[in-house]
Formats: sequence, structure tokens, C-alpha cells
Amino acid sequence: MTRGTIPAPDRIPAAALRAVVDGRWAGVRQETREQLAATEMHTDPDLSSAEYRAHITDALKLLTSSGRPLSGFDPSVGGRGDVGGVVTAFAMLAYGDLSLLVKAGVQWGLFGGAVQVLGTERHHEEYLRRIIDGELLGCFAMTEAGHGSDVQHLHTTATYDPAACEFVVHTPYPQARKEYIGNAARDGRMAVVFAQLVTGDERRGVHAFLVPVRDAAGHPMPGVTIGDDGRKAGLNGVDNGSLSFDHVRIPRQNLLNRFADVAEDGTYSSPIENETARFFTMLGTLVRGRISVAGGAGGAAQKALALAIRFGERRRQFADPSTGEEIAVLDYLAHQRKLLPALATTFALHFTQDDLVARMHAIQAPGAAPAGAREQRILEQSAAGIKAIATWHATHTIQTCREACGGAGYLEENLLPGLKADTDVFTTFEGDNTVLLQLLAKELLADYGRTIRKGNPLEIAPLAGRQLAGVLAERTGAASLARRLPFRGLDLTDRARRRTLLQVRRDDTLAAAVRALAPALRKGTDEFTVFNAAQDLLLTAARAHVDTLVERSFADALDRVEDAGVRALLERVYDLHVLSVIDRERAWYLETGRLTAAESRSLRPLVDVLCAELRPYARTLVDAFRIPENRLACPMLDDEAWAPVDPVAM
Repeated sequence: MTRGTIPAPDRIPAAALRAVVDGRWAGVRQETREQLAATEMHTDPDLSSAEYRAHITDALKLLTSSGRPLSGFDPSVGGRGDVGGVVTAFAMLAYGDLSLLVKAGVQWGLFGGAVQVLGTERHHEEYLRRIIDGELLGCFAMTEAGHGSDVQHLHTTATYDPAACEFVVHTPYPQARKEYIGNAARDGRMAVVFAQLVTGDERRGVHAFLVPVRDAAGHPMPGVTIGDDGRKAGLNGVDNGSLSFDHVRIPRQNLLNRFADVAEDGTYSSPIENETARFFTMLGTLVRGRISVAGGAGGAAQKALALAIRFGERRRQFADPSTGEEIAVLDYLAHQRKLLPALATTFALHFTQDDLVARMHAIQAPGAAPAGAREQRILEQSAAGIKAIATWHATHTIQTCREACGGAGYLEENLLPGLKADTDVFTTFEGDNTVLLQLLAKELLADYGRTIRKGNPLEIAPLAGRQLAGVLAERTGAASLARRLPFRGLDLTDRARRRTLLQVRRDDTLAAAVRALAPALRKGTDEFTVFNAAQDLLLTAARAHVDTLVERSFADALDRVEDAGVRALLERVYDLHVLSVIDRERAWYLETGRLTAAESRSLRPLVDVLCAELRPYARTLVDAFRIPENRLACPMLDDEAWAPVDPVAM
């Protein structure tokens, strides 16, 4: 493959690069940038918690007036049905105050989204418009103190009383309280509460209910106890709190009944007979939350890199012996190795996020053709894996950027500490990352099983081949033979082989997990012990699967680039991302014989070459995100502070 020539940085066509980065929802991105640029620059760090929460609530009202939240809802309530556009705009709120991003996500994405996708027409007519307009602020009460990830076994109950045609919502013991709930401590008037539905003496599984938690004056409703989680490590503009219910009665109609209903006499009905299938169908409709969190993490990583790369251009340390001039820290290879691979992966995840949003839009937008089970399942798998990898990447990248800015990066006024604190919990909410990767791995195993059961020889043969190869390698050491093959090298143009390396790792790690779990199929085997012992293999397989998804999204984005100069630049970014992933997993490739020792040693120099090649374009690349300048303004980037000084005149 011939590598194109990158034009000089000042010859890169900005409009063409911008069009590639902005993608399908370019108009939404531009509108959101203009709104961010026109609003207050930064939140006063000296605000008390109460003042900060009030400030964010006021900002939420301004966001309501922009009309953007409405655009994601159904046209029947005045929206435009632009599900993808509203998720795209939500992610860009990460350029500003992340407390606003989270509070908006709770109000319209989680609370409003649950009413929209789990409710029916009666709920839409009564509540949606008030939710959209910010008249009815609400909560999404799923997590319990004792049950976070294991949602299927929550302990809050909603028992139907046929004599009164009411559900009785109850918190049976303290650890069953709803905890860490956004909007609960101050503003929420109603909550979507997830509870075990009980009719007669039979439990029907987890369902969602609309439960008023405050009256018009803001006081807790009878039987509702509201707690305040107080100060957190970050996001202190969000009023997180707890909710407990002491036999709180709600009308029968407050069951969000898209997937199940209870008649006046207590008869339970659902179009989905299997309880587990019904539960996961319900959760699948809420996939938008995970996709939104991944997008917000991406926006935060972009902002951190813009700050660090701009600082690296300005900050100078130690003189070049040949000229006597101090050297910009971004010109040091070690500094480039910190920031540029992270920037490359941020671009890769940006394109992956765009693909994920487009797939979600195709399934969830009003008027979309009903999605098949496979399409929905693949979307849920991708959302779980990409949310985990994107939020971990943001956490690592923001920390790296903080370190790259030295002491300046530790000062609150320079924005990076706030980004670090506010995004830290992204790895936990909307699904703990480790649990999400386990969920993805479980689904990959299920797909494997479905392929075997279908009996398609063309699909089974590769699977069986990988299984047999793995067993032979383990028993005979055959993997080491690959190290004795003639050295082929890993040059900068061999993209096909690098893609193959990612795919092989995906396939082999899944096959290894299948082999490890095979004993669980035998009678009398302790399934938990077998599964628990294989968790590291499952997590590795899930991570490897996501790596291939991200590579494919970036490659597809490159195929859509028409401008030769922009394509050449982004090809180098793509190369740096993929080589960095292979470099990260060198140990696995060496252990399995997929790379020779010589090839492994060649990885670092290749990454170094790409870092040096991309150094002149670092600013061009971060500027392509077009983060509003008022959202990057901080003392360490003040141009006057970096004016050249004549040391003789001092």
C-alpha cells in the first residue's frame, strides 16, 4: 500500500479535515459549539455545593431553552426524533462543565428516555412534554446500595394491591435503598424506580415504575426518605442522593408497561414470556445511556489533549546545544510518546463512537424499521465494550495530560484537575467497566454457541480450526515454531497484516476462553469455580474484540475521506493507533508466536517514527475537534504569559 504525502501543516485543508471529524451530525456539532461559545466560560471554583448545584440547575434551564433536548424525542411530543443528533450534542457538553453533562443526561437521557422507551402513549401524553421542558425534573432510580451491577436481583419491591388498584413500593432493608441517584438530593420530583414486580404471591422480575418523590413545595412525599450523598470527588454540581420507600402507594397506571402490564384484577401479561428475556429486552432499550457516557468520555479526552498539546508547544525546557535556544517540550520524543498515541486512539474512538451512534439511530429513531434480535444484540454488545474502553481511555489520557503539563497541570485554574475528578466515575456509572466486559464476553460466547448449533460448516470450520490449533500449541509447543519462521518485519505500509494481528488475537483469545470453560459443561462440575477461574481470559477476549471494532471504524472512516492530504494525515494517525495497540499487547503476541522477537523489537521504533512524523501536525489534529476557545482558556495557555523574554534585559 502506497503511503500518501502529507502536506505542510498550513496546507492541510481545514474545511475538509473538519468535515471528516464532524461526520454525519456536523450541523448539530456546529450549533452546539456556538451555544458553548456564547455561554459562561467556567464555573467559579469557590462556589459552595448548594450554590454549585443551583448554578447547574440554572444552566439546565438555559439548555432547555436552546431546544436541543427536544430534538431527540418523538415528533408526537414536538420533537424531531433526532436520536443520534441529541447524543452527539450531549457528548460535546464535555467541553464545558461535566456536571451539566451528567445532570442533562439524567434528566433527558435516563429519566425522560426511560419514560419514552419503557412507557406507552398514556405516559408520553402525561409526562414527556413536561420532562422535556424541564418542568418535571426526575431521577433514574435503578442502583441499590447492595445491588449495583446485578440489576436483575434488585430487592426493592412493587407489590400489586388489586383492592386499591395500586402498587406498593417498598424498600425492605437499608441496603436496598436506591443510592447515588442523580437529581435525588435537591431537584427531582419524580423517579423511574426499578423494582421487583409482585402480583399475588408471584414475583415477575424487575420492572420500571413512576414514583413521585417530592410534592410541589419540594418536600418528600409521604413514605419517601431522601438522603444527600454530599461532596464527591467530582461532579459536585449534580445532586446525587438516596431514595427509600416505606410502603409508598402509586396508581396501577404508573407501571411503565411497554413490555408488561397488570390488569385491574392483578392478572399479569407480557408479549415476552421468558422473564430473563423480558428483562434484557427492557435493558436493551436503555442502551443510549452507555453510548452517551462513551461519547462524553471522548469529549473530555479531546479537551485534555487540546490543553496538553497547546501547553507542550509553549513550554520550553533546556537548550539545544547547537543553537542555544530552549526546546519546546513537545519536541522531545518522550513527550510525544505520552501524548500522540493517546491522540491517535482518541481519533479512533471518535470515529467508533460516530458509528455506534449511527447504528443506534437506525434502530431507535421514530419511524425506523423494527430491529432484528441480532442487530439489537450487536448494538448492545458494542455499546458495552466501547463504553468500557472509551472511559478507561479517558481516565488514562487525562492523567497523562495532567502529568505532561507538570505543576501547571495540577492547578485547578488550568482545568485538567477538574476533568480528572469529574470523569473518574465514568468507569463506574452506566455499568462498571469490568462487568461490562464480562457481559460482552458472555455474549461473544453465546454467539459462538449459536454458530455451532446452526451447523453452518463455513462458519464452524474456522472456529474448530482455532480450537484445534490452540490445543496442539498447548500440548506440543507448536506456537514456538512461528518464531523460527523467516523474519518478515512490520513496515509502515503493511496495514493488512496489522489488521490480521488484531483479528487473530480476537479469535484466539475467545477460543482460549471457550476451552477454559468447557469443563463447566460436564455433570457435577462447579460452574462458578470454572467461570471464576476463566475471568481473566474472558476479559482479554472482550478487550481484543473491541480493539477490532475500533480499528474497523477508523479504517471505514479513512475510506470516506476524499481529500488526499487529509487522508494522508489521518492514515498516519490510524497507523499510530493500531501499532500502539499491538505494542501494548506485545507479550501476548510473543507468547503465542504471532510475532517473532525481531518483529516485536521493531514495534517501538515504528511508533517513534510515526510520533516524529505527526509532531508538526499535533496542533492541527487537536484543533480539528474545534473546541470553543472559551472552553480552553486558562492561565497556562495565556499567550501574554508566554511572550518571549530577553534574559539580558531582566
